[in-house]
Amino acid sequence: MKTKKVLALVLATIMTFSLAACGTTAKTTETTETTATETTTTADDTTAAVDTTTEATGVPAYADIALGEDYTDLTATIKWYHHKTDREADGSIAAYIAEFNKLYPNIKVETEGVTDYAEASLLYLNTEDWGDVMMIPAIDKNELSNYFLSYGDLATMSNLVNYATAKEYDGQVYGVAYMAGANGIVYNTRVWKEAGITALPTTPDEFSADLKLIADNTDAIPLYTNYAAGWTMGAWDAYANGVCTGDYAYYNQKFAHTANPFANKGDETGAYAVYDILYNAVANGFTEDDFTTTDWESSKGMINRGEIASMVLGSWAYTQMQEADSHPEDIGYMPFPITVGGKQYAVAAPDYCFGINVHSSEENQTASLIFVKWMTEKSGWSYNEGGLPINKDGEYPALYSAFSNCVLQEEEVALEGEDNLLTDINTETELNFNNGGDKKVQEIVECASDKSKTFDEIMDSWNTKWTDAQSSLGIEVLY
Repeated sequence: MKTKKVLALVLATIMTFSLAACGTTAKTTETTETTATETTTTADDTTAAVDTTTEATGVPAYADIALGEDYTDLTATIKWYHHKTDREADGSIAAYIAEFNKLYPNIKVETEGVTDYAEASLLYLNTEDWGDVMMIPAIDKNELSNYFLSYGDLATMSNLVNYATAKEYDGQVYGVAYMAGANGIVYNTRVWKEAGITALPTTPDEFSADLKLIADNTDAIPLYTNYAAGWTMGAWDAYANGVCTGDYAYYNQKFAHTANPFANKGDETGAYAVYDILYNAVANGFTEDDFTTTDWESSKGMINRGEIASMVLGSWAYTQMQEADSHPEDIGYMPFPITVGGKQYAVAAPDYCFGINVHSSEENQTASLIFVKWMTEKSGWSYNEGGLPINKDGEYPALYSAFSNCVLQEEEVALEGEDNLLTDINTETELNFNNGGDKKVQEIVECASDKSKTFDEIMDSWNTKWTDAQSSLGIEVLY
């Protein structure tokens, strides 16, 4: 069996491998005791064989598992790698697993919360025996089947879970989102009220005026950049899509084909307007005094106590800010302040997705499917994190009350044959939108602070890189 390699975090395209393990296919499968690193054996101690040409036939589809009824006597030990180090540390992950084990006491789930997950997770794919479940890292969709088991076909999965297209390729779904959120701004409602603000902003100019009111009338930092954390800067990319264009096909289908997408549209819309909000806030002194000393963990308690008025983050941050100190009732969440044609828009998007190792044993793959389905349907994890429902019949949390007049939906998927187009242009330009492009947004903060570049100069440089990449990659400019 050939070993997959990751060089410089770029995954090479390799042939797909599948695992077919010896053993029963009945829904009351029994195995001998295993660990996450041991070779799984069947009851007759025959070592599981690897078949590189056919898929394992004893593993059920996601849709075929009835939780609490099927596979209740399955014995397995699975290993799960994830990025939620905070929930690993505070015991939340262990609590979910304890509840899971009330239904499936013989499925042991070993977990590891990983720091710098975006990079570390790619390195796990160097080997086939990294474990059983991971949050799928940033790889091209056409490589999903090389590493992850299919949950089922798209038509079936779309009836069971939201965001089924997030990790879909060629009609098969390889990932189920652990949570999803909307793009907006987390804010301290008490501070905004004390500043004299009576209505939430709907445009960049209104938002800037509100930041000034906060600066003039309170002791809070109007807008906290969280510059030093890095990834919090890249979070601004999540608004350069349907949020600022009112077009949910824009990001995945039109962005790469657009001429000068960072040009000033003159109407407070588009990507220019998104990043201009940040530049103006820093330039006008509405952010922290020294952006190099910001601290992500400390910022949670600061906004809870009213020392920070607002931060531009996805709705996943809402619950963390509530839990950070003793004033959870003061934490609110608002739509991003851009209006297109008289309406505000928000994008509902999944976070990381659960992926199951295609090279794990049949028993471990089945156990992993059961665990993922339980986390999706029974744990309430997405809801508890302030997220949108993953299961089709899930409820919307109260935090989205401010979105009642806002259009909220998913982005359209890429056109056929263009699944990797944005990845290609991101690589060519090194701007990396929604793919760790922290430094380009940090530059906005730096230049706004020291006046080394105007905002238009920054946007012009992005447009130049975009145009050059379109030419180099042979991308047709259509818009």
